[in-house]
Amino acid sequence: MLQRDGDREFDAYLARPAGVGPRTGPGIIIFTEMFGMARHNFEMADAYARRGFHALVPNLYWRSPYPGELGYDGADREAAWARLKAFDVEAAGRDIVTAVNWLRGQPSSNGKVFALGFCAGGRMAFVAAARANVDAAVSFYGMGIATHADEFAAVRCPVHLHYGLKDPHIPQTEVDEVMRLAKDRPNIEVFLYADAGHSFFNPIRPGYHAPSAKIAGERLVALLNRVCPIVATA
Repeated sequence: MLQRDGDREFDAYLARPAGVGPRTGPGIIIFTEMFGMARHNFEMADAYARRGFHALVPNLYWRSPYPGELGYDGADREAAWARLKAFDVEAAGRDIVTAVNWLRGQPSSNGKVFALGFCAGGRMAFVAAARANVDAAVSFYGMGIATHADEFAAVRCPVHLHYGLKDPHIPQTEVDEVMRLAKDRPNIEVFLYADAGHSFFNPIRPGYHAPSAKIAGERLVALLNRVCPIVATA
């Protein structure tokens, strides 16, 4: 638990690396899709922990009437869209600061935190870069980043924004606006994938596009290695 508000708890999933000493491991915070915390998010965190990261998946929907996981189809999908529409971004921004500070303060953390987000969580990765002083951030098909036009100047860390140009949820006008806002800001890079749609990085979703995911994954790993390298300990 990261925080309590009355009878509500700001819960999160934490995967710890094995065999690390004090102040040795970087952190990675993973912001989920609009469907909430799910098994594939935990598996991703576990994979990063095996590489030496402290991996945290915070439940940013903990303030919502229904904070749990929702399915991809049917009534659950409609509920996920409704929850996202009602989502309080300002409160989530404060929650992100809480989560980043908590992760950074873990005894075996070296203080570095990398933000990674997908779909609605892609937008939260950008918010983390603008408001939570993370060391780097990567957003995959983040919906709504253009609405943060006044925060681009606040981003000081390296940021990667990945968009599939066949994404039905992110219009070309939004992508164009993000590119305009990122222009002349060398720390913010926008990557476009002509043949990819939404969820192109998620192998369990129909929109997965392996060629684009491979290129994006290589870019992600390169940034991780540059900003938050894993240092082997004896």
